[in-house]
Amino acid sequence: MKGGNYLRFFLMLGVSFVIMHLTMYLNTEKADHLYLSTNRLYMTTLMITTMAVVMLLFMRSMYQNTRTNTMIIVGSVILFAAALFGVRNQVFIDDERFMQSMIPHHSIAILVSKQANLKDPEVKELARSIIDAQEREIAQMKQILSRLDKK
Repeated sequence: MKGGNYLRFFLMLGVSFVIMHLTMYLNTEKADHLYLSTNRLYMTTLMITTMAVVMLLFMRSMYQNTRTNTMIIVGSVILFAAALFGVRNQVFIDDERFMQSMIPHHSIAILVSKQANLKDPEVKELARSIIDAQEREIAQMKQILSRLDKK
């Protein structure tokens, strides 16, 4: 059954990857601000690779194959480094992917600015200007995406 533990381990990572990736979109303000994003794939990969190492270390009694554990840890470190390099250097981020990444990002700023329990008048005004600017920029990015799709 020991091999089955590793199969279950990878299934947990796969399911967790999907759940974590989708969860990152829950704080967008509107459904039409949802765009799949390469940057969020990078971030999900960073989380899952870290989780793989933590799970192996905390559940050593379930995962006793030293060679397999070493391969998983080395693979996780390599994938982590690749994803970190990708997100920090915007690898594979072209015009379209930039827009797809920035629209949900701007949407988060709108949601936070609208929902925060603000008291200070200056902070309230700043939040209002953030909402206005982000809504304007989302509209502009959607127009650009539409234009890029027609090319």
